[in-house]
Amino acid sequence: MNGVRWLAEDEQATWRSWLAVNVQLSARLNRELQAQSGLSLPDYDVLVALTDSPTRSRRMFEVCDELQWEKSRLSKQVSRMAARGLVTRRESAEDRRGAVVELTDEGLAAIRSAAPSHVELVRRLMFDGLTPAQVRSLRTTCEIVLDRLSDGTGSATA
Repeated sequence: MNGVRWLAEDEQATWRSWLAVNVQLSARLNRELQAQSGLSLPDYDVLVALTDSPTRSRRMFEVCDELQWEKSRLSKQVSRMAARGLVTRRESAEDRRGAVVELTDEGLAAIRSAAPSHVELVRRLMFDGLTPAQVRSLRTTCEIVLDRLSDGTGSATA
């Protein structure tokens, strides 16, 4: 324990606030999204990843990378969504080992229907209580942390 840089009181309070925001915001977004559209937050995340593609389809590994999900989690999620007609899964034409997930017309209609109320909830819960300067500061903070996550600076071995 010698040499451990313990969190200062303000850092500890900030960290715990951050954890609480993550848990409570995700839970609230999920509940509201399901109540209003029948989509779960993971459904919505996958649909967004597919609508971001001009072809409405992506390789499974690309969606995994974007969402930071394990392959098995995405596979199970896509299976549930395919059973509801929101997406289809097929073998990749480029290499038969890979799979492609594609947004169906029903999936596109579902996200188009869900997006307005979801965005309004995000606005109300996240941004309406912040000034433009606070929004910029929060974005800057998040970008710094994301940079540290992506370049390995924050790793235990760095």
